[in-house]
This record gives sequence, C-alpha cells and structure tokens, in this order.
Amino acid sequence: MREDILSVKHEKLQKLIAALGSAYPEKAERTDTNQAILDRFDELKARAVQVSVVGRVRSLRVMGKIAFCHIEDGSGKIQGFFSQEILAPVNEPQAVSTFSLFKETVELGDFISMTGTVFLTKQNEKSIRVENWQMLSKSLLPLPTEFYGLKDEEELLRRRYLDLLMNPETRELFVKKNRFWQTVRSFLVERGFLEVQTPVLEHVPGGAEAEPFVTHHNALDHDFYLRISLELPLKRLLVGGYEKVFEIGRVFRNEGIDREHLQEFDHIEFYSAYTDFETGCAMVEDLYRNIVRAVVGGALTTTHEGETLNWSKPFLRIDYFEAFKTETGIDLSDEVTVDTLRAKADELGIKYESAAGKGRLIDTIYKKTVRQKLIQPCILVGHPVEVSPLAKLDPANPHRTLRMQPIAGRSELGNGFVELNDPIDQRARFQAQMKLREAGDGEAQMLDEDFLQALEYGMPPAFGFGMSERLFAVLMDKSVRETVIFPPMKTKE
Repeated sequence: MREDILSVKHEKLQKLIAALGSAYPEKAERTDTNQAILDRFDELKARAVQVSVVGRVRSLRVMGKIAFCHIEDGSGKIQGFFSQEILAPVNEPQAVSTFSLFKETVELGDFISMTGTVFLTKQNEKSIRVENWQMLSKSLLPLPTEFYGLKDEEELLRRRYLDLLMNPETRELFVKKNRFWQTVRSFLVERGFLEVQTPVLEHVPGGAEAEPFVTHHNALDHDFYLRISLELPLKRLLVGGYEKVFEIGRVFRNEGIDREHLQEFDHIEFYSAYTDFETGCAMVEDLYRNIVRAVVGGALTTTHEGETLNWSKPFLRIDYFEAFKTETGIDLSDEVTVDTLRAKADELGIKYESAAGKGRLIDTIYKKTVRQKLIQPCILVGHPVEVSPLAKLDPANPHRTLRMQPIAGRSELGNGFVELNDPIDQRARFQAQMKLREAGDGEAQMLDEDFLQALEYGMPPAFGFGMSERLFAVLMDKSVRETVIFPPMKTKE
C-alpha cells in the first residue's frame, strides 16, 4: 500500500518535470501573506487587484471541471478556486497553468503558488479565483494523516518537523518560547546589562555540580569540556571592569533524562556588580512576573500537574534551615555528620550514592522532603555552605550562604546568590569539592586555577542569577524535553 502511494507520487513528479522542466523552481511569486490578503479582502475585491500567495496544500477537492484547495503559509490558510475555463490554454502554450496539470499532479503536502483576484464564494468564504498557479515543491512522502497517524510521543519528538506540520498547538508552543527568551533579553537590556558570548569549550568546567561531556580539539591536540554553566567566564568579566553582564546560551550536562533534566538546554545567567541580596531577589521576582505576563498573560496564573500556580502575589520566603528542620528534625546549624544524614535518609527511604558527602546528602534529602511541599511560587533562601560552593557566607551565620532559589510546582526554577569574591575562601571550597571528586563524586566541582587567579586581581561584590528553560516547561505544564524543538533522542533501531 505505502509503496503504491510512493510510486504514484513519483509518477506525478515525472509529469511535472515533463511539463515544467522542474518541480522545485528557485523563485516563487508572492505579493503578501495569506492572512494579509484576508485582512485586506474588501479593499482588494473592490479594486480587483491581482494577488499571489504561496503555501502548502492542506485540503483539496476536485469536482469535474472545478477544484478547491486550501494552502497554508506561516500566517494562516486561504482557499483557491480552480476552474478549467479560467486555466485552459489560450493563444500560446500555458502548460504551467493548465487545469489538467493541476488535477493530475497536485496533492496534499505540495507547496504551490496561486495568482488571481479575490472573491466571495456562495458559502461566503474569502477565496482567490486562480488565474495561474505554480508548483513550488512536490511532496514525495504522504503526510501522516494521508497514510497513517503519528501519535507516538517518541516518534513525534524524533520527527519534530511532522509534529510542527500537523499540530498547530506545537507551533504555537515555540512561538511562546521565543517570547519567553525575548522577554528575558529585553528585561536585562532595559536595565543596562551587556549581552556577551563566552566559550562553549572549557579547560575546566565549573559553575555547577554536574558531570561534563568531553571532546577533543584536533588542531590543539587537547581535550576540552563542554560547558556545564556560564558562571565563571561571566564573573571574569566583572574582574575585567564590566558591571552588568548576561548571556543566553546552550549548556551541556552528561546526566539522565527525566521530566526536568536534559543533556543540553538553553540557559541564562546575569551578574550585577554592587547589587545586594535583597535587590537581586526583587529583580528576579520582577523578571519572573514579566515572563509569565508575556508568555501566558491574563491573571498571571498557570496550571502545573493539576495545581493552579499564582504568580501575581509576592513570592513567599522559605528559610532552608527552618524547612529542613521541620521536615527531618535535623538542625543544620549544628555540626551534623555524614553518618547522621545517612541514617535520616535510610529512615525516610531516600536513596543516595555511596560516595555522597555531606552536601550531596543534604541536597538529596531536601529534594525528597522540603521541595515536595513547595507548590506556589516562592523563594528558598539561606542554603547551607556545603551545597553552595560559589556563594558568599551569611555574615550572621557561617553555616549559611546568601543564596536564593525560585521554586514553584516542586521544581527549582533558578539559582542566585551574592557571589563569593574572596579568593582564599573560594580556593578552600574548591579544594573541598576536589576531595569529594577523589572520593567518587563525579559531579563535584573542579579546582579552576585561572578563575582563582582572576579573583586575586579583585572582583567587586555582585549578585548573580541563572535559570534554564525549565521555567518555560513548568509554565506550559510539559516536560523539558517536550519544550525543546529537537531534543536529543536515541536513533530509531
């Protein structure tokens, strides 16, 4: 059956080639988009203006000596009326515009152009009375609805172009995602931030706790890491004299795939010199409301996993130490041991890696207890120093850091803190992280001598913040993978 359909399509292609010389011309006549023609319909009709439109054939009805077809461009659909009387050859050969060629070769999925004047059909549909048409691109495979349905999620993600083609809601999803990132960019530029681009290949990956990808640079004959964060290069720019910088770029983390994690994703980080913790938190909250307003609008409410999230209210502050003690009974202000944390994890049935140190254990327990209670948009503050190797200590409590995380729907939606700019303290924390790596923790951070040297030249006090497209996924109530146009997938066997 499928082979028969493909054979017929190729036969029609040969007819087009015989008549036109090619079914894939390099030029297409177009006076305006389909929607623009519809919007100006009354004016165009009154003046009998000839228009040319282009698009993919989405519906086709041939009835003897007439035919109707809808074509779709990026703006929308418009109907064409084809008549043998209008398209029949006259004094000179017009094989390109004959009605018979249209009937014999045009199918759903083809791209064509239509030229003619607008009119209103008996059903009051705004249409074009076609005086000439052109094949722009002959489709050689049947669209999913022509031959078979495409419902499997894995296949839709693997062949996203068909998902976009057949599902308008998928196309709209990525229009909203573009709006998401443009809002972020505009928000920061309006506040005096400079957008920069930093290297994807790094000698030492840093700025996050994640396992990196490794690649080899042939010209330099040296291994590099794909960046896991944007943080350390941007902070070097603060050392260099810029006061407000940001980057929107792709980062790579060699970790598992689940609803919230992907190996490569878009990420934003900004750094603002001389900005204190409270000012930074207020700016982040303002940024999020701007994003929600731009992406979903209305009453600033979204739905996530059956819960209604209200983004319009001031974000509630959640104290990390207080929440952790409430859920586990452990006071992190005390000298808590690894054995105590392991015992608590065992008691709660929480799995952890055998090489996990104190910070990793605290973080694992927090994610399975505290975070599960955080539904409405809030800001978690005051993280333990063991889970915040790049954040400045809280001067009121050396066990805590000046760190914040926006959270909603049980998901961490960003990470910010007053940046650690003491090179001696930073070296000690890197060294502690390296001991964890030596003990088997592949996600612990590496010691970056070049960054430490940059800090030794002096970095101004600053607030930094980063977030990924996970926020967009939560706003759309989808997994991160669904909100990436071409997510990494296993090849089909």
